[in-house]
Amino acid sequence: MSVTVNESQDKTEVTINVRGRFDFSCHQDFMRAYKAYPKGDKRFVVDLKDTEYMDSSAMGMLLQIREYSAQNGVLLQNGNDSVKEILRIANFDKLFTIT
Repeated sequence: MSVTVNESQDKTEVTINVRGRFDFSCHQDFMRAYKAYPKGDKRFVVDLKDTEYMDSSAMGMLLQIREYSAQNGVLLQNGNDSVKEILRIANFDKLFTIT
């Protein structure tokens, strides 16, 4: 598991990529990734293209980043079919933009 962060050139968006298992083992790294920026200052993109698995703690982390981003929102992108199904079952499609 690894968490990487990239900021857009215009400094308005931060992309967080979670590789491997998105579970409690990456909680500290994930939290540090978004808390490195002032609350409500950036739009966050969580790129799930390299995420193999996610559990309920990952969903909790997504709710935390959603609260932290305030009005700028959070986009969840590139999840595989099983990750998208987990998000859909949890009704996260009502809370996040999922592409």
